[in-house]
Amino acid sequence: MGHNEHHHHGPSVRADRRYLWGALALLLAFMAGEVVAAIVSGSLALLSDAGHMLTDAGALAGALWAISLAAKPARGAMTYGWKRAEILAALANGVTLLVVAVIVAIEAVRRLIHPPEVTGVTVLVVALVGVVVNIAATWLIARADRTSLNIRGAYQHVLTDLFGFIGTAVAGVIILATGWTRADPIASLVVVALMLRAGWGLTRDSGRVLLEAAPQELDLDAMRTHILGVDHVLAVHDLHAWTVTSNLPAVSAHLVVEDSCFADGHTHQILDEVQTCLQTHFAVGHTTFQVEPSRHEATEHDCA
Repeated sequence: MGHNEHHHHGPSVRADRRYLWGALALLLAFMAGEVVAAIVSGSLALLSDAGHMLTDAGALAGALWAISLAAKPARGAMTYGWKRAEILAALANGVTLLVVAVIVAIEAVRRLIHPPEVTGVTVLVVALVGVVVNIAATWLIARADRTSLNIRGAYQHVLTDLFGFIGTAVAGVIILATGWTRADPIASLVVVALMLRAGWGLTRDSGRVLLEAAPQELDLDAMRTHILGVDHVLAVHDLHAWTVTSNLPAVSAHLVVEDSCFADGHTHQILDEVQTCLQTHFAVGHTTFQVEPSRHEATEHDCA
C-alpha cells in the first residue's frame, strides 16, 4: 500500500479572511443606504440589487465560516477534517443566486406589465455609488484565492452585483432622459440573467465535487497510460479520482506488478515512480495505491 500527499497553497488563509472581511464591511454599509433609497424612489432595480447584496453579505459570511471550518484538523470520524465545508458553502451560494433570480424575475415581469413611478435621479445616484462600492469589494475578493470554489462563489455574487449596478445606472439615465420607466425592470432582468449564469455554474461545480466525479482537468485515460508506462506495472484497475476540496484532487488505484517485484523488494521503488509521475504530469499529490501480484488480480475478478 502506498500513500503520498502534497497540498497546493495559494494566498494565505489569513489574507483571504482579511479580504473577505473588508468586502463584507463595504457591502453591509452600502446595503443599508440602498434599501432606504429603493423605498423612497420606488425602484425595483435598486431593491433587487439590495436583496442581491444581502445574499452577497450572506455569501461572504458563509465563506468566512467555511474557511474557519476547513482549517480544523482531521479528527475522529472526520478523516478529511472539515474541508468539504467550503464546497457546501459554494453550493449554498449557487442555490441562493438561483432562488433570488427567480424571485426578482417574477417581480420584474409584473412591473413590465404594470410599470410604477420611478425616481430616475435617485436610481442613478445610488447606482453610481454602488458601482464604486462593488468595484472596491470585487477588487478585494479578487486578491483572495479564487481557485477555491468557496471564494469563487463569494466573488461571483459581488461581480454580478457590480454588473447589476451598471445596468441600473443605465436605466436611471434612460428614465431621466425619456421617462420610460420600463427601463428599470429591464435592468432587473439583466441582473437575473447574470445571477442564473453564476448560480448554475457554482451549483454544477460544487455538485460534481459532492458527487465525487473525477475532476474535469484530469484525463483518466491519459493517467492510466502514464501509470502503465512505469516499468514492471502490468495493469491498473479500480482507478478512482475525486476532489476532496478546492485544489485537493485525490487518486486511488490498484497496481498489478510483476511477481518478482515482491521477491526482490522492488515495490517501494515502483510506488515512488508512480507517485512522482502523477505529481509531475497531473499535479495530483494525494494518492493511495494498492500493489498486487498478477495472481491476486485473477482472484479478485473471481470474487467479483
